[in-house]
Amino acid sequence: MTSLDQDTKTPGSAQAGSTALTDLLRERFGFSRFLPGQQRVIEALLQHHRALAVFPTGAGKSLCYQLPALAFEGVTLVVSPLIALMKDQIDWLTRHGIAAARLDSSLGPDELARVGKGLEQGSLKLLYVAPERFQNERFLHSLTRLRIALFAIDEAHCISEWGHNFRPEYLKLAGIAREIQAERVLALTATATPSVAQDICAAFDIPASGAVVTGFYRPNLELVIERTGAEERDVRLLARLRERAPGPTIVYVTLQKTAERMAALLQGAGLPAQAYHAGLEPAARAAVQDQWMSSDRGIVVATIAFGMGIDKADVRYVYHYNLPKGLESYSQEIGRAGRDGEPSLVELLACDADVPTLENFAYGDTPTESALRGLVSDLLNRGDDFALNLTELADRFDVRPLVLRTALTYLELLGVFRQGTPFYAGYRLRPSMPADQLVAQFKGEPARFLKALLEQAKRGRTWLTFDPEALAANLGQPRERIIRALEVLEERGYAQLEASDVRHRFTRSAPTVELEPLVAELCTRFQRREANEVQRIADVLRLVNTAGCLTNALVAHFGETREAPCGHCSRCRAPAGTAEARPSAPLQRETTPAPALAPHTLRALAEAHPQALAEPRQLARFLCGLTSPAASRARLSRHELFGVLAEQRFAQVMALAQAALEA
Repeated sequence: MTSLDQDTKTPGSAQAGSTALTDLLRERFGFSRFLPGQQRVIEALLQHHRALAVFPTGAGKSLCYQLPALAFEGVTLVVSPLIALMKDQIDWLTRHGIAAARLDSSLGPDELARVGKGLEQGSLKLLYVAPERFQNERFLHSLTRLRIALFAIDEAHCISEWGHNFRPEYLKLAGIAREIQAERVLALTATATPSVAQDICAAFDIPASGAVVTGFYRPNLELVIERTGAEERDVRLLARLRERAPGPTIVYVTLQKTAERMAALLQGAGLPAQAYHAGLEPAARAAVQDQWMSSDRGIVVATIAFGMGIDKADVRYVYHYNLPKGLESYSQEIGRAGRDGEPSLVELLACDADVPTLENFAYGDTPTESALRGLVSDLLNRGDDFALNLTELADRFDVRPLVLRTALTYLELLGVFRQGTPFYAGYRLRPSMPADQLVAQFKGEPARFLKALLEQAKRGRTWLTFDPEALAANLGQPRERIIRALEVLEERGYAQLEASDVRHRFTRSAPTVELEPLVAELCTRFQRREANEVQRIADVLRLVNTAGCLTNALVAHFGETREAPCGHCSRCRAPAGTAEARPSAPLQRETTPAPALAPHTLRALAEAHPQALAEPRQLARFLCGLTSPAASRARLSRHELFGVLAEQRFAQVMALAQAALEA
């Protein structure tokens, strides 16, 4: 096999490395040349062992880890939140004779066993996992026994709390890379602004010379923005789809109910449209996706749940029926068009009625001050070492699970707590034979230990349930030995093992902490995040209202400067002086009169549900149609007033809620 595992700093080795790269590209992938930036990224990995690839969507980021994975000794671990990307890439790699697999919740026990065996034998070259997989103590332990040649982090912008899709679990990946002694690290993203790219490089110790940014300009995309009223959009979209030549099409919408309504409307007009959103059953979503992937004229009306990681090169049209939530999201979504390099059209039907809904999503994630105070007080009273069930904690303080994880990450960044490796509080085993036969497979002390272990299990009809902490105390054995014994039964094919009830370990880092300053700091951080999300919407409005080249205005957001207009966006093509060339009235946040709601009605509702609606922000979320753990537990989404003010500005609804509760 062609080897890249060499020191490119020695004289003459850079040229040798370049030749090896080209040979490997041709022999294993069938490509005669690299796309822009790919070779620079791989060479940065060889030289610095650290690299960042910021490529536009569809520009070939995946090759930057797939190719070196074949030449480095060890396994390449690819972290991605996109199961669709994992499946597509693994299918492609397998067809080309490259050993690749994934670990996710959809795999059955036989598939999991095959992946484990491939890792142990060293036959797997690429393993794809979701970031949540690192909460699995069994998985983390298994990685310490492997040689991790390359740790590749896709969607790396998620590590930045100021990025458009911050995921707290991403912040831990830099520490995990060190813990598993990954020999090389590669971060990849399509939507990093300069500040987000700096965050990524700082987290993974990537030198400035290891950051490769190829630019965001796509010459084959025709950007069109048309101002429209809410009542006109249906007709305009239908007209576009009828008047233009058919081709694979995505129509992006904000809400699931909009996806269903628009798909039905287009179907009624004889167009091959289907809805796709997270509310569908997995089998239904897969069927829609598969049908669209194989069609040369299919239309999918989708929320942002669709498209991530899907590699369909011939998408001819991407329409935004609703405003996107930010320019990062917009760039990523339109980037799914024209990956084959052929001309493609992306059109945004800009309507100011969308702004309140987008803002409400941003405001809905901000926890109340009392929730943060209760959370921090609870944590500070738990002692120096403790474990948490995050679902129970989120329910108790009425914060969404992602918001809770963000708060806990903030506390770690502030030096209050240190998060340890999560563990499972419960295990269950389904033996393939009676207990006495299981014990008979072993001799001596291991057999006696297994017999005692099985006798302590809680028995169901087909499953045995184990509490490792209680068993460790009862049997006087280390918890690790108990779990390992259960794993051995699975590894030898004697039983099926499942873990459950994940707990997150925490250790107190700061011996003395004042409650109120800490709560104030958390409030400030969440308010800053809220303002940042609202600013993203303002960035979209700025693009809609721009009088010049749309393409140049969009790429400028990502730090790219273009001197000449693109010549192919709707502003550039419009005759000078027309409304299309320069909007006469800026699109802005619409303010509409709110329906009259009696204060005593709202107050009575809040008094009936004190855990869910006692505070103005909680009541405002409810009126804007935003759920929370407490509201869901009280089944308030079924109430006639749930979402009655969804089209109003959140600040207006907050003022109304506060006045009602104080009346």
